[in-house]
Amino acid sequence: MAISQTLCTSFKQELLQGIHDFTASTGDTFKIALYTSAASLDATTTVYSTSNEVTGTGYTAGGNTLTNVTPTTSGTTAFVDFDDTTWTSATITAAGALIYNSTDGNRAVAVLDFGGDKTSTNGDFVIQFPTADASNAIIRIA
Repeated sequence: MAISQTLCTSFKQELLQGIHDFTASTGDTFKIALYTSAASLDATTTVYSTSNEVTGTGYTAGGNTLTNVTPTTSGTTAFVDFDDTTWTSATITAAGALIYNSTDGNRAVAVLDFGGDKTSTNGDFVIQFPTADASNAIIRIA
């Protein structure tokens, strides 16, 4: 099994179909779920699944809701930023994550590869999103 960081191919097509709404307070709800190293997540992932999702204290299946879904532009690039997200007092181990649209059929958006297992033991498990700009934002359309 492997986790490969990427925007999901189905997400790219669904953007052109107008399925995903990133409008700040009125748009779709986007979530992030954590996965073990046994998960198989890549560009072909189309929907959120509980298969090989992490379990443990402080984690609920389906993950966290992402906030600050704020589309913006810089030059000729459009991008989306999310606030960092935290599972508090968590005892979990994760190797990657899936961002997905829980409003529209749990459709997959992006796979994150942590580069190996990351663990928290009765502490905070934090995902820090990269700088929100045209070169680094987690979702960019150039």
